[in-house]
Amino acid sequence: MPSSQISKPVIAAVADENVADEDEDADAMPPGNYDPTLDLSRYQFPTLELLNDYGVAKAQVTKEELEANKDRIVETLGHYGISIASIKATIGPTVTLYEIVPEAGVRISKIKALEDDIALSLAALGIRIIAPIPGKGTIGIEVPNTKKEMVSIRSVLGSEKFARTEMDLPIAFGRTITNEVFVADLAKMPHLLMAGATGQGKSVGLNVILASLLYKRHPATLKFVLVDPKKVELSIFNKIERHYLAKLPDTDEAIITDTKKVVNTLNSLCMEMDRRYDLLKEAGCRNLKEYNVKFIERRLNPKKGHRFLPFIVLVIDELEDLILIGGKDIEVPIARLSDLGRAAGIHLIVATNTPSANILSHATKTNFPCRISFRVGEKIGSNALLVKGADKLGGAGDMLFSAGSDLIRVQCAFIDTPEVDRVCDFIGEQQGYADAYLLPEVAGADGDAGSGNEEMDPSERDSMFVDAARCIVLHQQGSTSLLQRKLKLGYNRAGRLIDQLQHAGIVGPFEGSKARDVLIPDEYQLEQLLNSMK
Repeated sequence: MPSSQISKPVIAAVADENVADEDEDADAMPPGNYDPTLDLSRYQFPTLELLNDYGVAKAQVTKEELEANKDRIVETLGHYGISIASIKATIGPTVTLYEIVPEAGVRISKIKALEDDIALSLAALGIRIIAPIPGKGTIGIEVPNTKKEMVSIRSVLGSEKFARTEMDLPIAFGRTITNEVFVADLAKMPHLLMAGATGQGKSVGLNVILASLLYKRHPATLKFVLVDPKKVELSIFNKIERHYLAKLPDTDEAIITDTKKVVNTLNSLCMEMDRRYDLLKEAGCRNLKEYNVKFIERRLNPKKGHRFLPFIVLVIDELEDLILIGGKDIEVPIARLSDLGRAAGIHLIVATNTPSANILSHATKTNFPCRISFRVGEKIGSNALLVKGADKLGGAGDMLFSAGSDLIRVQCAFIDTPEVDRVCDFIGEQQGYADAYLLPEVAGADGDAGSGNEEMDPSERDSMFVDAARCIVLHQQGSTSLLQRKLKLGYNRAGRLIDQLQHAGIVGPFEGSKARDVLIPDEYQLEQLLNSMK
């Protein structure tokens, strides 16, 4: 797919407080728009030929089966004195929706109470009653088909709806009951919570999400942070490290499998988010989309620390494993990222097979308005994640998508491991960046760094150590982003300077995503300290 598919949003007329500053440097700015894809201008999007072709799907429900089910539904309701005015069927890939209009005077709650009786009469597992169907004056009864139709990832990604979408982060989940391709925008969600019992399609669902984004976004515009405690589910994406993955500096593996390193990664993402908010504030922009438009049009000067900001998608598989080991150290940064990440272009996809209250706190669930549930084992888990109904699903990719008050039943597309392998090989064999996208350095990430008690050889100090110390004391703010902006430094160098300032006793130790305490109150005391160090 051509790189022209990268969405280029319309610019809103926003009063820019920095216009005067930018005009001073106008001569230094090159002419024409900035192209973020220029470093990988020859990058080619993966093709549909890499995916399995299962041919044109055929309807799996016969006319005889439809009529028989209609008769059984009407007969069962008739046993309890409920008369039906009309009934019609809509055939989906794995579920058929029977819409009934009851006679006047029939209470909806009476039909809803007969869910188990209808399931018994149809000898079907996974019946769900929607009473009433939103936007219609009918009651819906969803009945799983005897023969289920597989929804291939190729048929979904190859659909016109997905090809023509202008969403920022489009995800093609699968097909609805009416056989329509269901596409949702992760950027609008803005975060996604997934749950389901083991073997019900959760891992395949994650692969479908990642594949959808790989087919639509250029490496310059999207980066993934992948956390996989099981160590085997997401390892296949190692091949695209230099194209799409983000990681901590001086880390060998981009995919995080060690639960102890997850805390550092989450804190690093919080730092990245704070730095992005600083850039948005300076640029006078409300979100990443507006900011990138300004940067592409060269209305922001890179010499002042501005840069093109790609979307970052954090994917966490098996959240319960992390929470049981890390507790609040994991939950707090997740809650913070989900609370503030949207405007900074950071989006979360979190999967768990234990959607209980001790794993998903109220604060966590509140920040995830969009949720997906595959079949769960009991009503308690279903109610913890969605509202109700996830325990009634049929399994094998049958899922409910919840966005606010909307509840949509979707058959998730199927993508198998060899297909994912081929897509990653196709991307990985192309020219990539020199390294993965580097997240901010976190003090203490190596276990013993950042204690502040070790001796440091003065010859190893950065040449801008003194300038950095004066900048920090003058502004009384111990943050890496301040050094970046004021001294026009990169992430890694500013991070090393902060560590050196800590060793010298000028700033305090690392405290998560907060700025460090400045231990020197004024410039006079700083000069005394610097003279003693000489």
